[in-house]
Amino acid sequence: MAAGPRTRLVLSGDIDAALSTELADAVEEATSAGLPVQIDARHITFMDSSGVAMLARLAHRTPGRVTMIQPPDVVRFLLEVTRIGEVIAVLDTDPGFGDDDDLPDGAA
Repeated sequence: MAAGPRTRLVLSGDIDAALSTELADAVEEATSAGLPVQIDARHITFMDSSGVAMLARLAHRTPGRVTMIQPPDVVRFLLEVTRIGEVIAVLDTDPGFGDDDDLPDGAA
């Protein structure tokens, strides 16, 4: 999960209540690392309110701005209607695992 100066969570498939324990564990591990968080969202096929709640917890508990990489339309829609997108940076390209210098401005 930790990737140098930040933590990267890779999510795929359905992000819903069935994953609530796993999501809570991932948030706990990410916040305990004390690093900015990136979420690789490219392979998410569905997200419900439990996924939105996870994003809100991360946004409020981790340093820096949470960055979401290539979220699909279903996730972008949720970011917009819940307004959680106002506190999460969305990247259309993957910055990789390099140093923070590789990230776009404001997306650390």
